[in-house]
Amino acid sequence: MRVLVVEDETQLADAVVRGLRREGMAVDVAYDGDEGFTKATTTRYDVVVLDRDLPGKSGDEICRSLTDEGVLTRVIMLTASGSIEDKVEGLALGADDYLAKPFAFAELVARVRALGRRATPAAPPVLQAGDLVLDPSKRTVTRSGRNVDLTRKEFGVLETLLSAAGVVVSSEELLDRVWDEHADPFTTTVRVTMMTLRRKLGEPPVIETVVGSGYRVDPTLVTAPAEGDESGGSTDQ
Repeated sequence: MRVLVVEDETQLADAVVRGLRREGMAVDVAYDGDEGFTKATTTRYDVVVLDRDLPGKSGDEICRSLTDEGVLTRVIMLTASGSIEDKVEGLALGADDYLAKPFAFAELVARVRALGRRATPAAPPVLQAGDLVLDPSKRTVTRSGRNVDLTRKEFGVLETLLSAAGVVVSSEELLDRVWDEHADPFTTTVRVTMMTLRRKLGEPPVIETVVGSGYRVDPTLVTAPAEGDESGGSTDQ
């Protein structure tokens, strides 16, 4: 999931960014409204965590502009006021959710994840290809019943490919969906991550390279969503 945090309180912004990244999200940050508006309108984000009271372009202006331009990004507004009037006003501007400061980080994570599910086509609760099973909510992966320990980036790449259900995903799209704005598009980051992911998944291969286009999960392995789940684990690295 790709998230933008727009917050002028730098300590709070940096804490939110670190926390969301620990949750496996690709997170960018802006410390004023002008920078936030530029990023929100030039990069496809699943969710924007947006402070209302910002220097430069206000959070209200950003939210209204995103709504008017038909941007599909979901917006959760942060504010120092938790009054009903302020919440109603924020939602009327086009925000999808509203959270008053101070807030519990666990609640923010839950709300961001919920909005992220609404920002993109609904994915099945469990993703499966042959004997490979990935549970996004539990962040677990198994193959033939054995646990597969993945880093956050490996997990994100695999989740993106499984969600595509056999459709080719380019290196550029993987970089955009799994990494943040600091990733160099000219590096071999995606290729190296793909090599380690394939090694951990073992044989027979699950991920195919489509020369000149990108990567996909072997279409012959794509199945309907699994009803149950296999226990497994991913390791944050």
